[in-house]
Amino acid sequence: MKKVAAFDIDGTIFRSSLLLELVYKLIQKGIFPPEVESHFEKQREQWLDRKGDYEAYVNAAVEVFLKEIKGLPYEEISYIAGEIIEERKDRVYRYTRDLVQRLKGEGYFLLAVSHSPLFIVNGFGFEMGFDKVYGTFLSTGPSERFTGEIEDKELIFNEAAVLQRAIRKENLTLEGSVAVGDTESDILMLEMVERPIAFNPNAKLYKHAKSRGWEVVVERKDVIYEI
Repeated sequence: MKKVAAFDIDGTIFRSSLLLELVYKLIQKGIFPPEVESHFEKQREQWLDRKGDYEAYVNAAVEVFLKEIKGLPYEEISYIAGEIIEERKDRVYRYTRDLVQRLKGEGYFLLAVSHSPLFIVNGFGFEMGFDKVYGTFLSTGPSERFTGEIEDKELIFNEAAVLQRAIRKENLTLEGSVAVGDTESDILMLEMVERPIAFNPNAKLYKHAKSRGWEVVVERKDVIYEI
């Protein structure tokens, strides 16, 4: 039985959100109308000014994405997702990039979990060398056009359930297991493993991690340090 290492992607390995990158690219290409940016511009500005929450910014962009993606062809959008991966695949944190490589060399089964669309998460996971990736699965109709609906939403938004499924399907063990996350949504997954790592955590995860004695690692510019 292989040991498992589970990683959140957005903000933990990738230095942004894959979904945000996709939204901005679709606006840039004129596939999404430019005025949709106004629907999350306020949240973005508040986050940049450190007066608002990053999650609020992302959630506002997700609402726009699910509305505007409806009726668009899967093939075209997935092709653009491939372009983003080719352009942005190296925009990762050093700490988690190196940890992924080290654990892979030690024979771990590498699992990646993201709330971004699966068709872009797959490309990123392949580039990073993950064995299995889970992302948000957007349904398509008979004409292979997006419906704007998410399938298996209860699973993908419960990272602990994702990890449990992977353990069953891939015959993995939690002995020596590792998990890395950056927000409170990762807590249940982190609580399952022997070595939980809170990486660049937000306030809620930081407080929880410190109360549990977990590793807290911060990467700032070219410095990596433990708190």
